[in-house]
Amino acid sequence: MKRYNTKMDLLGSEPIPKALLALGLPTMIGMLINALYNLADTYFVGGLGTDQMGAVTVAFPLGQVVVGLGLLFGNGAAACLSRLLGRGDKNIANKVASTAVYSSILVGAMAILCSLVFLKPILNQLGAMESMMPDAIVYSSIYITFSIFNVFNVTMNNIVSSEGAAKTAMCALMTGAVLNVLLDPVFIYTLNLGVAGAAIATAISQFVSTLVYLCYIFRKKSVFHFHIKDCCFSKEILSEILKIGIPTLIFQLLTSLSIGMMDNAAKEYGNSALAAMGPLTKIMSMGSLMVFGFLKGFQPIAGFSYGAKKFDRLHEAIKTSICWSTIFCLIFGLVVAVFPAQIMSLFTKGDLEMIRVGSVALRASGLSFILFGFYTVYSFLFLVMGKAKEGCILGACRQGLCFVPVILILPLVWGLNGVLYAQPIADVLSAIVAVWMAVRLHKELLTEKERCCSADQ
Repeated sequence: MKRYNTKMDLLGSEPIPKALLALGLPTMIGMLINALYNLADTYFVGGLGTDQMGAVTVAFPLGQVVVGLGLLFGNGAAACLSRLLGRGDKNIANKVASTAVYSSILVGAMAILCSLVFLKPILNQLGAMESMMPDAIVYSSIYITFSIFNVFNVTMNNIVSSEGAAKTAMCALMTGAVLNVLLDPVFIYTLNLGVAGAAIATAISQFVSTLVYLCYIFRKKSVFHFHIKDCCFSKEILSEILKIGIPTLIFQLLTSLSIGMMDNAAKEYGNSALAAMGPLTKIMSMGSLMVFGFLKGFQPIAGFSYGAKKFDRLHEAIKTSICWSTIFCLIFGLVVAVFPAQIMSLFTKGDLEMIRVGSVALRASGLSFILFGFYTVYSFLFLVMGKAKEGCILGACRQGLCFVPVILILPLVWGLNGVLYAQPIADVLSAIVAVWMAVRLHKELLTEKERCCSADQ
């Protein structure tokens, strides 16, 4: 009970800066380490050659789709759970948490099976060339099969974060990430397994992260109970999970689609251009994941505050999160924009064309990344408040509604530069949409606050 009260105090009464740091910083560090081990895969595979780099590059979006199923149930449940805790409804919260965990494992296993059956056609659509197809199949078949652990990990990461146990989420992420960095060179080079070694190292690391979460559950450290008997597929509970989970899944699918479309567009300009997309995606993902990690701390605070009708606390959390995340995005974006060639050269044995193409893309993406914090705060906020339609629209902008038309049209008139500048242009357009939606949201919150104050008098 004491642990439960401590977590509720953190969500509902601690000063916002302290609460954000306590909940966001551990997850942010964990996400950073997680992103670094994605980069480690890319770095070590880069030493094998351009085709091997291309093989891992085209497999990445497929893995993100499978992980999206963990987000479907995990993020969908997390947004609901923080509001339920704010209202003090722990019984329903247990049902939501259990339903999310077991559903994610079942649906994830089905998706993995389908992916393996149609693996080669999928990789073709993602841009795999014939020269890299054997390595792409080897890497993907191992990586996708064992991503069932990652589906569970992503689901639990969101649920654990929703109850304020950010240190546990950080521990799980860091344990797997550090292990992956250590195992990569052993399996790839020492055991001479090549891209298969990279996939095996990732699989082992994800399994170890799963063990961390299982220990957390079985030692009864969680606020929630995870029992099969608590699984409830009623319309009320599934709608609460899916109305937020589906927009999150759409966002993840659009992310994979955008990466696949960019890879497909880049391959028209040669193997080096396609290979450059791998480090570009992983580097920018590192910044994105750190912002996501920090805002995992904002999410339960915002949901709890909204559920408890603490509008002043919600407003302060929004303002502080925008300020801090934008400062980070500014620093990260400028570093990437100022040193693009030096960064890109780490991921190749000397492919000058790959360095040139990647440098142009990194510089442009770094500058537009400055807008990412503001955009993501509101993308998270709409979902955690249960505003599924608005959250879906905003979440779909950056990688879908704005990106898809740009990537389809711009290369036709601007060639390779059209591919490289597509995401930065989509970032700017998405930020404009976010500003418009944010103004409307704050007007609604002000009206709701006034109505609650009138009811209390």
